Amino acid sequence: MKKIIFGLLAVLATICAHGQTYIPNTDAKVNFKIKNFGSTVDGSFTGLKGILEFNEDDFSATKIKVTLDAKSIDTNIGMRDNHLRKESYFDVTRFPDIQFSSSKVVKVSASEGIVTGKLTIKKITKEITFPFTFSIANGNPRFKGEFKLNRRDYAVGGNSMSLSDDLKVILDILFKKP
Repeated sequence: MKKIIFGLLAVLATICAHGQTYIPNTDAKVNFKIKNFGSTVDGSFTGLKGILEFNEDDFSATKIKVTLDAKSIDTNIGMRDNHLRKESYFDVTRFPDIQFSSSKVVKVSASEGIVTGKLTIKKITKEITFPFTFSIANGNPRFKGEFKLNRRDYAVGGNSMSLSDDLKVILDILFKKP
C-alpha cells in the first residue's frame, strides 16, 4: 500500500513540476500596427490555437506553441483584407497558418519574462525574442507583449514606397484550461 501511495505522490509531483497546460481563449486576437501612406493601419488575426505549458515558478519549463489563421486578417476594410490574403502578401491558400514555437522562456521579475522562439510565416522561419508581462486571473494566465517585425523578412509584400517594412505586433492573450 505504501508503494502505491508513494507512486501516486511521485506522479502528482511530476505533473505539478511541469506546470499546467492551457489553450488560448476562443476570442484571442493578435493585433498589429503598420504605416501605410503615412497613416497607421490597425489590424488583427484571430483563430489562435495551440498550447501553453506554464509553470509560474520555473519559467524554463514553460513552452508555447501556437498557430494563427492567416486568412483571418482583419483591418476593417474588406477589399484590403482580401488583397492581403493574396499570393504577394500572406498567400493564405498555400500558407494558411502563422506559427510560433518557443525555445526559451526566462523570468526577469515577478510578472515579467522574455521569450525566444521561431516565428514562421509563409514557410520562412526566423528566431525572435521579445519581453512580456503576465498575470493570473481566476487561475488563468494572461500574457501581454509587443515586438517589431520586418514584413519583408517573411516575404509579405514587396518593396513599397507607401507601406512601411516595419510593423508592431501587440499581444494580449488570455489562456484557459482545456
